[in-house]
Amino acid sequence: QVQLVESGGGLVQPGGSLRLSCAASGSIRFYAMGWYRQAPGKQRELVAAITSGGSTNYADSVKGRFTISRDNVKNMAYLQMNSLKPEDTAVYYCNAQLPPTLSFWGQGTQVTVSS
Repeated sequence: QVQLVESGGGLVQPGGSLRLSCAASGSIRFYAMGWYRQAPGKQRELVAAITSGGSTNYADSVKGRFTISRDNVKNMAYLQMNSLKPEDTAVYYCNAQLPPTLSFWGQGTQVTVSS
């Protein structure tokens, strides 16, 4: 079992940047890592994901603005968020997956984009 703890959320003005971090309690070497978000009244959605081999994919709404990365030595995953918009406001969750059945979630970190 892997425990995940997110950090780095907060209040930022439109156009600003934040870097989210996800600390894992064990090795993430073989896990696909993902960042999801859930805004009030909406379903949780995938924001960005990175495979164990380093391949990435992004939601269309964040392409060119967000970057996902991982550090398998430190057992960390990151989400660099630039050019933030009010519609990026949500609780952001870190996920670790080892197909076909293992999936772990963090507790989430709030990101609020507002002037």
